[in-house]
Amino acid sequence: MQASRNSISSGWRKLTRFAGVLTRSPRGGKFFGELETSYARSLKLSTVTAGGVNLFRSRQEIAQSNDAWFYTVFQLEGSAEIEQDDRRALLKTGDITLIDASRPCSINWREKSRQISLLVPRQIIEQQCRFQEISCATALSRTLPTVQLSHRLLMESMSNADLSDRESEAALEAMICLLRPAFQQREIIQPRKERQFQHVVALIDDHIQSESLRPEWIAAESGMSVRSLYRMFAEKGLVVAQYIKNRRLDLCAQALQSTGDDEKLAGIGYSWGFTDHSHFSTAFKQRFGVSPGEYRRRYR
Repeated sequence: MQASRNSISSGWRKLTRFAGVLTRSPRGGKFFGELETSYARSLKLSTVTAGGVNLFRSRQEIAQSNDAWFYTVFQLEGSAEIEQDDRRALLKTGDITLIDASRPCSINWREKSRQISLLVPRQIIEQQCRFQEISCATALSRTLPTVQLSHRLLMESMSNADLSDRESEAALEAMICLLRPAFQQREIIQPRKERQFQHVVALIDDHIQSESLRPEWIAAESGMSVRSLYRMFAEKGLVVAQYIKNRRLDLCAQALQSTGDDEKLAGIGYSWGFTDHSHFSTAFKQRFGVSPGEYRRRYR
């Protein structure tokens, strides 16, 4: 009995550390808790086996942890209920869902089940989905071909020890690319506010290299006040200037993947609106975790 209690206590501690989540007390001996964290080059994974427990991630835990991620949850065995915002997903074996680490959520494992949470850097979601509405806590059925392909790609990537950093990063991006249409299911007719936001995003892209690309100019070109522009972005959890900077950094990253060593890093940053090389290097490392030079070497 003592060994059983120790096992439960160990599982409990691991799960309460999982993604900064707090756990409601397990009941009796029905609680199962096991967490295994692993890395496959650029793939960061947490395999959770749990049962008879709820996990909660509140705004307090979010404020104390790193929220620069989305979790792509692959249900391997059993079932789980996941809630975020006003949505609830009931995952069955083979299903997939997406969780935003920057917003509160809960996970309920009634019976023993097993799932993998794949950590996806926020910038990858931003690059591929371009801030269109993403349906988190929505179950993607195992019957969908893209879900089946993503499961196979994940398993093959985890079992292949010869994958390079670049190859594992490409596998991660491929999985998100496969799932993106399902994550972005929306009504055909968009609300006026959403159409206006997409217009502003397109305007920013069209003038991303311009020195005049500032909130005041964007607001004037879009026929709105600066305050309305800020409010529009704030409703999506964004800041206008930060969005422009991140978009420029993403384009710099794309350029670094294809340019030769003879092209100066400062020149690449300058061509996308970064007039100060030191600021460019610092901002790039904050977003991608490595310097521009190291990032370029990955693709050689």
